[in-house]
Amino acid sequence: MFKAILYLLFAVVIISVLRAVIGIIFKGFSNLVSPPSTPQAKPSSASEVPLTGELKKDPACGTYISAATSLKEKVGGETFYFCSKQCRDKYVGSLAR
Repeated sequence: MFKAILYLLFAVVIISVLRAVIGIIFKGFSNLVSPPSTPQAKPSSASEVPLTGELKKDPACGTYISAATSLKEKVGGETFYFCSKQCRDKYVGSLAR
């Protein structure tokens, strides 16, 4: 019984090694037949949102919003950043009163 388990374990190891060697050989042949293409740069789009940037606080609701994606409004020579049109209108309306 012990001998049968030893043969099965040996067979599993041999099969694993053969699979690895055959995989390496096939990968080498595929690189010879068609060399890897150079990665092309992704075209930059103006509509993409930056992943980093400065955060500004919305004065109407207190939410922090990226300066790059916020709505900007100049009021009295100072620039304010808003998360939505509603917050902007609410803040500007409160100044007019």
